[in-house]
Amino acid sequence: MKPENMVMSIVFILQTTIGILVNSSILLHYLILEFSGKGLKLKALIVKHLTLANSLFIISRGIPQIMAEFGMKYFLDDIGCKLVLYLYRVSRGVSLYTTCLLSCFQATTISLSTTKWMKLKDKAIKYMGPSCSLSWPMQLLLNVMILMKVTSSSNRRNATKKLSYGYCSASVSGTITTPLYILLLSFTDVLCLSLMSWASVFMVSILYRHKRQVQYIHAQHSLRVSPEARATQTILILVCTFVTFYSISSILVLYSALFGNPGLWVINIISVLETCFPIFCSFVLISSNLSASRLYLPCWWKS
Repeated sequence: MKPENMVMSIVFILQTTIGILVNSSILLHYLILEFSGKGLKLKALIVKHLTLANSLFIISRGIPQIMAEFGMKYFLDDIGCKLVLYLYRVSRGVSLYTTCLLSCFQATTISLSTTKWMKLKDKAIKYMGPSCSLSWPMQLLLNVMILMKVTSSSNRRNATKKLSYGYCSASVSGTITTPLYILLLSFTDVLCLSLMSWASVFMVSILYRHKRQVQYIHAQHSLRVSPEARATQTILILVCTFVTFYSISSILVLYSALFGNPGLWVINIISVLETCFPIFCSFVLISSNLSASRLYLPCWWKS
């Protein structure tokens, strides 16, 4: 094995192992709450969907990449490639959508509860739960074309132009279907990123306005961050991290699509960047969830 392959395999093994363990811990925490009869609030429901999507994302992205780094590039047949990349695209889409939904939920929660906005606020929160569950079938439909385009790297029967993933490849046809499909996926991504950005700016403005209004209280009492402000700060960190990692990886993916098959280093960088958010997200969620962090990170709390 080449030294660069050894380094990348260690990176992917660490990312995948840590990501699966931490996300599984969060899922277990919410499953315990759900089966104990306490039920889940809307925010907890959104976080549960986000954690499940992140777990599937890490599994479908990390494990095949590890095997490819160890030289097993043809370990998947056509059906295996279709299922793995389909799961990767669906989980990525749900992760994007639920992160967007989480930021919009928090922006709605901390918005001023005036009579004018109360009805709209209640309706928005009411439909967020069902829309979170509907994100899975929606992403399954949006990414169905993956099942038709993806083949194993060992399959050389089709002479059409292909985009390599290292262990699988996707055919790029010269018809107008492929550009329209990419445009549709890009539109949904840009829409979610735009909503996240708007919600982030809105939350920052609300927090800044609230801070200025209560400055005289802070001058007389010890400064403590409210639970609402802490939750908002957590979601702002998640959104900023999500936008950063996914913007860089999207630029690299666009570069790969425009300039032909990318080098192995480009594929590895894209994989590392995309896997960083689900891992970072899980640690941020644990640190913001007091009960979960006390349950799964007791040593950290004692320190």
